[in-house]
Amino acid sequence: MEKEKLDFTPVLLGSDFNAYGMARSLYEVYGKPVKAFAQTQLAPTRFTRIVDLELIPGFSEDPVWINTMKKIKQRYADHKEPVILIGCGDGYAELISKHKKELEDVFICPYVDYDLIKKLNDKENFYKMCDKYDLPYPKTKIISKAMYESGDPIEQPFGYPVALKPANSVEWLDIHFEGRKKAFIIKSEAEFKDIVAKSYDNGYTSDFILQDFIPGDDSNMRTLNVYVDKNHKVKLMCLGHPLLEDPAPAAIGNYVAIIPDFNQDIYNRVQKFLEEINFHGYANFDIKFDHRDNSYKLFEINLRTGRSSFFVTLNGHKLADWVVQDYAFDSLKDKPTVYANKDKSQYFLWLGVTPKIFEKYAKDNDAKKQAMEMISEGRYGDTFWYAKDKNIKRFALYKWMMHNYAKSFNRYFVEK
Repeated sequence: MEKEKLDFTPVLLGSDFNAYGMARSLYEVYGKPVKAFAQTQLAPTRFTRIVDLELIPGFSEDPVWINTMKKIKQRYADHKEPVILIGCGDGYAELISKHKKELEDVFICPYVDYDLIKKLNDKENFYKMCDKYDLPYPKTKIISKAMYESGDPIEQPFGYPVALKPANSVEWLDIHFEGRKKAFIIKSEAEFKDIVAKSYDNGYTSDFILQDFIPGDDSNMRTLNVYVDKNHKVKLMCLGHPLLEDPAPAAIGNYVAIIPDFNQDIYNRVQKFLEEINFHGYANFDIKFDHRDNSYKLFEINLRTGRSSFFVTLNGHKLADWVVQDYAFDSLKDKPTVYANKDKSQYFLWLGVTPKIFEKYAKDNDAKKQAMEMISEGRYGDTFWYAKDKNIKRFALYKWMMHNYAKSFNRYFVEK
């Protein structure tokens, strides 16, 4: 995409790696700091000059969120240029969708309607849609609060280990107890009963997804980032091959090393699905290869970019600029779909940890060998450490973060 003069205004909601990655993507194209609003200050947006962050207590939930957004809307009411609202987390994306009608007189809100976003965010409903559109996913059983409260034993049909994850990822953010994780790999009946009980006893009300565990280490995962334009046509598909995940209990599923990948069959299946449901905006899919039947199976869809999605920008496709080109410049409508990563010689490795941590913990295989060659050639990068945003405080923070990663891997890492 060609560089344009900045006659639009981006507004980010969030202060995490995703928010910084989106701001960096825009800064690389337009050279201007990006305004952001969030409830809390997180490390990626500390000591930066490319994100103008404003903190608002209670900003992650209604009624504070919508009442505050109405006030923020007044600041931008006189802007002649488009003001594009980008949610950098599940909660923010859902809130924007929920209140689109109250915001759209000032903001461009590139999100699907609330009914569809609720269906897609709920894993149970998402898997029903997968059945309809012939998208493979792991064998699944639904566990409900009513099943738990009945006192009857909950039958587990898959054997152990088994995967357990909350169907409602947004509600799960507010649930807290010792041993809580984003998702669980459960090894025994006692552990299964304990986690279900603790979850419902601590306020969780939605269903759980119990799934057949697909064997294999982190290098069997894939992550797919997609942008679908306002006319419901897929314009960008960029597949990544994660080679290592964060092992900390609170960060299960967070990738820390991704090499680009190409798979036209995955691209075709997901493109057909998104276009047929009239989707638009950003989407991110987690996928795992199942050696037992040689198929790629979908785990979930996220209706925003993710904390590791900067790998797309690193590989030449400025992720945040797609929504700008779509809504501010209307430049995508006649352009063909970009199926990224056809040329392996152009690949860049994205890292969320140091090369040393990656080399020590990533499973030895052909993909790791390729990644190590890319490191030796200097073809790698991360989200946080940006040449145009360097200062001594960010350097110290980066060192502190990497030190904590080293301790976390040493404490928690177990090869799957």
